[in-house]
Amino acid sequence: MYESLDVLTELPLDRKAELVDGEIVLMSPTGDLPARAAENVFISLRLHERTAGGRAHGDNVGYLVDLPGRGSFSPDASYYTGTSRGMGFLEGAPAFAVEVRSEGDYGERAEAKMARKRADYFAAGTQVVWDVDLLGPDTIRAWRAARPDAPDVFRRGETADAEPAVPGWRFPVSELYE
Repeated sequence: MYESLDVLTELPLDRKAELVDGEIVLMSPTGDLPARAAENVFISLRLHERTAGGRAHGDNVGYLVDLPGRGSFSPDASYYTGTSRGMGFLEGAPAFAVEVRSEGDYGERAEAKMARKRADYFAAGTQVVWDVDLLGPDTIRAWRAARPDAPDVFRRGETADAEPAVPGWRFPVSELYE
């Protein structure tokens, strides 16, 4: 099922990767602003989990999935409602995944890659995927499995949500920039 799992677990601790089309796809480190944005979402989710259950995760957590073209995800922030595997990667997709764009995540090729990844998330069972664009006016595009072609858009000054994946949780968009 996870033919390249051993390779993922043997990567150096400072490397992030996903299994895509049977290949290990290394992911580049990100800059200050995207990292801070993902961390701020994680912190907010972590505080929410104390009252709502589930498990908030920051960057570099591995989620194992069994799709024809994908064996894992490693979102920038996420919310998981499955069972912990202790030291092992999590089994199945997160309920909510956050992908924060880095400098190289712009242009037609990047858009196509992100659209494919969203489709994979939904096929694996993720309910909501945020595409966080810190440079554009449409800061958060909240893609939902129930409406995969019509994202909700949240801008600075507004409050975003991840319903139904994280019930009751709200996130002020301006906190991405703190």
